[in-house]
Amino acid sequence: MGRILLVGRLAVRDLRRRRVEAVLLLLAIMAATTTLTLGLVLRDVANDPYQSTRAATDGPDVVAGAGLIPGGDRPAELSGLEELAGAPGVVDHSGPYPVTPAELQASGRTSDVQVVGRDAAPAPVDQPEVTQGAWVSDGGVVVESAFAHALDVRVGDPVTLGGRSFEVVGVAVTAAVAPYPETSCLVAVGCASGATPEELSGLPPGLLKNPGLVWLTQADARSLSPDPGSLSYVMNLKLADPAEAQAFAVANARENRGALRLESWVDIREEATESAADAQILLLIGAWLLGLLAVASVSVLVGGRMADQTRRVGLLKAVGGTPSLVAAVLLAEYVLVAVVAAAAGLAVGSLTAPLLAEAGAGLIGRAGTPPMTMSTVVSVTAVALGVAVVATFVPAVRAARSSTVGALAGSARPPRRTGWLIAISARLPVPLLLGLRVAARRPRRVVLSVVSIAVTVSGIYVALILDAFLAADPLAAGVDQAQAEWLRQVLLVVMVIMFSLAAVNAVFITWATVLDNRRSSALARALGATPGEVSAALAAAQVLPALVGAVLGVFPGGFALFHAVNAITGGDGDRATLPPLWQLLGVVSATVLVVAALTAVPARLGGRRPVSETLQAELA
Repeated sequence: MGRILLVGRLAVRDLRRRRVEAVLLLLAIMAATTTLTLGLVLRDVANDPYQSTRAATDGPDVVAGAGLIPGGDRPAELSGLEELAGAPGVVDHSGPYPVTPAELQASGRTSDVQVVGRDAAPAPVDQPEVTQGAWVSDGGVVVESAFAHALDVRVGDPVTLGGRSFEVVGVAVTAAVAPYPETSCLVAVGCASGATPEELSGLPPGLLKNPGLVWLTQADARSLSPDPGSLSYVMNLKLADPAEAQAFAVANARENRGALRLESWVDIREEATESAADAQILLLIGAWLLGLLAVASVSVLVGGRMADQTRRVGLLKAVGGTPSLVAAVLLAEYVLVAVVAAAAGLAVGSLTAPLLAEAGAGLIGRAGTPPMTMSTVVSVTAVALGVAVVATFVPAVRAARSSTVGALAGSARPPRRTGWLIAISARLPVPLLLGLRVAARRPRRVVLSVVSIAVTVSGIYVALILDAFLAADPLAAGVDQAQAEWLRQVLLVVMVIMFSLAAVNAVFITWATVLDNRRSSALARALGATPGEVSAALAAAQVLPALVGAVLGVFPGGFALFHAVNAITGGDGDRATLPPLWQLLGVVSATVLVVAALTAVPARLGGRRPVSETLQAELA
């Protein structure tokens, strides 16, 4: 315990001496852990509104439909539905209800709809919850909530269905189908949901295009169908064991050889929470990108602090500290920060998740604060510790193995001589000459800078594609306008955190370079270089890697990341339009300009330090 206490006290004392660096390190790791926490808990949080909707509406365990074969010419087999109502395991049902396709005109907009005929009396299974107005009545239509939100339809508005006038008497939600635009197809003519305008133009005339869902009385619904024999029917089933819904649907669909279509509540839930699942994927990918940036941030901070702690390492070893004790002290500092960052990330992420997982327009209820599971805590803490250990281990071991005399002397690190680099840089202007040689002295730091910029630009590349796709055609992405705006907000949150962390990285790297090149910069000025040339050289040492990182971030980084996201989400990458060349050139140019602006101040401060003071400190 004495050794552990000693290591802890030394680590805490050093963190207190450098509080600003400790806070910056905490924020860097916390950004990654917060985003990871959001991604891990978002799906569980998003399930709550669907479960609330299912409980409030007596949602079915299985939805069965007859006459649902697209292009079929035979009438709906009501006998099959009636037999299904008495199948083993079924304890209650409602329906069968007639379903017919129609065209709805409202607020100057036209849309295909599926009209379900219902009774005015409440049903024992799947009684839609009216959120505005009242339930169906003669001459009155009830519109599914997400569809009403997309069309901007309110209670009291007049609408036209199949050439007949109706009044919107209510808006309701249901757990029997997914909210618009992912509404399940209930009619025999077939549906095309989430199709682009180009795809819709080439579809058969009778096929419903991105249909919504409305309810009428059974008499009104039947009157919209020119041929009563062409009606489809839907029935809602309640099982003794809801967990068996999936197996029940598969077994009975196979037994009826496709004449009946059965969908379990599990499938409906997945469709209803699809946008939340997409947001979870975006956040998880963002968390791993931020994790890479956090590793770069911690590595730069560690490198800068190790250079500043050289004399402290020598003192520890001079008073009897072993190399293992020195390495343990250095590692303990960052492990303590990582543990605090993990706790803060878990707290902020769990409290923020409900704000990103609001119930959609087609669901009721609000996502509450998610229960923090042990797997989430362990995963986030492991990532935080992994970031700290990966970034700290090599510098800590190198410092522990350093010579005691050399550490106490604090002598400058001799520059590496590279013949071809000297030959190339000798013909360049003074700022580029010095900048290229400064960058060459720390190749690992240059790699970190390139990786940091490449990761950030890759994220920007994917964000540009997804944002343009969601803005141009949200229905093709399987979401309505409100959900598309919500996903764009999730993208914005991830991008803001990523930009901030990348900006901090650029400042960290520049300041570490300034500290590491104090003596060489002073010597260059003593030999005739001006303060402006030295400042420009320190900035150029960061701008050159930024240019390389920006180019790599566009291709292959951004291109590969987009296809990885597309593969994970199961999307259709052909629907998305890649950014034009001028936009990519703008991203690269803007990245270089931003890095130049961020590095100008620390480079200017480092290039204007008194020469005599720096050189005297070296002699002392």
